[in-house]
Amino acid sequence: MNLESLVKPGLLTQPAYEPGRPIEDVAREMGLDPAAIIKLASNENPFGPSPRAVEAATRALAQGQLYPDGACIALRNKLAARHRLSPSQFICGNGSNEIIELVCHAFLGPGDEAVMGEMAFVVYKLVTQVFGATAVEVPLKNFSHDLEAMSRAVTARTKVAFVASPNNPTGATNTEADLLAFARSLPDHVVLVYDEAYADYVENPPDLRPLIAEGRKVICLRTFSKIFGLASLRVGYGYADPALVALLNRIRQPFNVNAIGQAAAVAALDDLEFAAECARRNRAGLSTLEAGLRKLGLEFVPSSANFILVRVGDGARCFEKLQRLGVIVRPLQVYKLPEWIRITVGTPAQNERLLEALRS
Repeated sequence: MNLESLVKPGLLTQPAYEPGRPIEDVAREMGLDPAAIIKLASNENPFGPSPRAVEAATRALAQGQLYPDGACIALRNKLAARHRLSPSQFICGNGSNEIIELVCHAFLGPGDEAVMGEMAFVVYKLVTQVFGATAVEVPLKNFSHDLEAMSRAVTARTKVAFVASPNNPTGATNTEADLLAFARSLPDHVVLVYDEAYADYVENPPDLRPLIAEGRKVICLRTFSKIFGLASLRVGYGYADPALVALLNRIRQPFNVNAIGQAAAVAALDDLEFAAECARRNRAGLSTLEAGLRKLGLEFVPSSANFILVRVGDGARCFEKLQRLGVIVRPLQVYKLPEWIRITVGTPAQNERLLEALRS
């Protein structure tokens, strides 16, 4: 009896998530010096982590023989102060991706549905399918979530709705008023997962905490991987009603967030000046890219995040040619955007190099 006959049938057709290509792999394949390659594919912070976070992580590493705090007490207390909520309203995860998985684990199974944008973060669909549920994909409207259409797509079988603002990979946003109206339109049997991974790049991001205060089934997700520059340490969190957090904690693995990541995240929250400076430099970088793309005559979607969606005609071909020039971007066939690439905003030098590579 082979392995394929033993696994769940759906697993055999389940697509795998494909991350942005690592610098080392591209260097080896293209015969390039790794130091000469720039990676603008995974929406990482080109300015690195906060120096305070690096110092705290280094100190924590000296106690590497100890298990981490499984309850993330210090981190949850710090987050509670930042968001003006109770520590009991926070759950920490191995990146916000883990919390997406916990939500699906808790609420989705065969016969259930999850509503999401057609060109939204592909992990929503992948994890929904892992648990045997159906992903109901609703076309975007002007590259942002069509919340009215998503509301109409909800049925008696819908258990979860996913919304991200800014949306990945398009960078477009929805207004706070529209998001609140959408959440309040959902029937009581639907849990709203609101993904705020890129909210720190927005000057006045939507605030969905009133929904939690109303007792609605909403969980908001954030990450330390983007503006805080801690992608390698995998720390994310969600905030919701304490009852929803308690339910997810029942299925969360013990020690799911490592001690080094916890220490770095706590320190990063004490260095909000660093995050504010990264946001300012990101806005400047977006302006540079937009101006350069206009000169090249390339269509793009105005972005509120740390990346920009650009129409190049043949995304896969452009991706390959840019790699040969030592520039890694993200092709988007998996998002049904074969004519487009996604470019992370880099340092000023990286942005200019990217534009020059596109010119050539």
